[in-house]
Amino acid sequence: MGTSTTSTMKRTLLAGAIGNVLEWYDFALYGYFSPVFAALYFPSNSPSVSLIAAFGVFAVGFLARPLGAMLFGYWGDTLGRRKALVWSILLMAIPTCLVGLLPTYDTMGVIAPIALTLCRFLQGLSVGGEFTGSATFLIEHAAASQRGYVGSWAGFSAQIGALLGSGVGALIASNLADETLRQWGWRIPFMLGGLIAVVGWYLRTRVSESPAFETVRLAGGLAASPVRDVFTMQRLAVAKVVGLVWLHGVAFYLLYVYLTTYLVTVTTVPLATVLVLNTGCMALLALLIPLMGAWSDRIGQAPLLMTGAMGIALLSYPCFLWLTSNDLPRMIAAQILLSVLVACYMGPFFAAVADLFPTAQRYTGLSVGYNIGAALFGGTAPLIATLLIEWSGNVLAPSLYLMFCATVSLAVTLTLRNKVSTPPAP
Repeated sequence: MGTSTTSTMKRTLLAGAIGNVLEWYDFALYGYFSPVFAALYFPSNSPSVSLIAAFGVFAVGFLARPLGAMLFGYWGDTLGRRKALVWSILLMAIPTCLVGLLPTYDTMGVIAPIALTLCRFLQGLSVGGEFTGSATFLIEHAAASQRGYVGSWAGFSAQIGALLGSGVGALIASNLADETLRQWGWRIPFMLGGLIAVVGWYLRTRVSESPAFETVRLAGGLAASPVRDVFTMQRLAVAKVVGLVWLHGVAFYLLYVYLTTYLVTVTTVPLATVLVLNTGCMALLALLIPLMGAWSDRIGQAPLLMTGAMGIALLSYPCFLWLTSNDLPRMIAAQILLSVLVACYMGPFFAAVADLFPTAQRYTGLSVGYNIGAALFGGTAPLIATLLIEWSGNVLAPSLYLMFCATVSLAVTLTLRNKVSTPPAP
């Protein structure tokens, strides 16, 4: 690969990945500042009612994602991947900045929470086309010998965004007095998100269109109605993506979003220690995802997907026994082991699912399947885990749910053809 080709690929990786960084940065921020949103936008005599309302607005973003998948999927498959991704980052930037500028309930009354909900809805629309759109764009730019590695950058950049959001949130919270934070300090990270978006928009306007899309366009093979085509001709492929996303979504939301609350509730380990453990394992996951993606280019995507799913199915219960043991070395070992298994699954994930669709319907098919799975299983994972503990009285119930999800996704991986990326001829 020549120097100019290498630098072009680096620019493409950066342009494709930066929207995911922004998306997950904002996701982490909203979760981090939920108690502030609860107090400022949903005042109530009961703090728990306020917090439930704030998380309800968070859920609105998930409901909007399948709609965004169809909207951006249509644009991506008819007008081009690059145009759809330019618009998706703009649609993310505007509401992210607006959240940082919104007057509170005290100033605007009921209009304030309605405006916040609308901003989350617009962000959800954007997310519906962003994550899978960038994965499609990256994989279609990749050489045959690098599809696993290049596709893994979608997952890698998502982890970096979540870490960045947690880091900026923690930095702001630790350097401002609580009163200052609630008055105006919480707005700063959202305004910074707007700056990330401007950089992303600039980068995306300066990269070339996906070669695979251009080939189909020049051959006159673009789909006139990609959404209709996907629901009529690609239903099995969409169902496979939903089945594979089941573990992808539940593993992430259960092991990196919900686990902090879970461990503080069921163990005596202090919150600060739990947060350091969680952040460290998220950083480990971020580093491992591209390594696993690159490895899948050598041995194929299916073996790694199966290893991750089978490992999680077999080891979730013993790992949760260690996680709830109050023994810190065991807790660290359990979360590291689970992170390695999740990385095995996430590294080759996008290269594998992108292969399920023809180029003409790939953006739409991948976006619709992924976001239906994410809305049904990913966003609901913390709620289901909490309900299972309450219904069963067993604090290990979330591990049984994770085992079930891994078993379903493992069954789907058995239907995939194994693809090993062949190195280009010398």
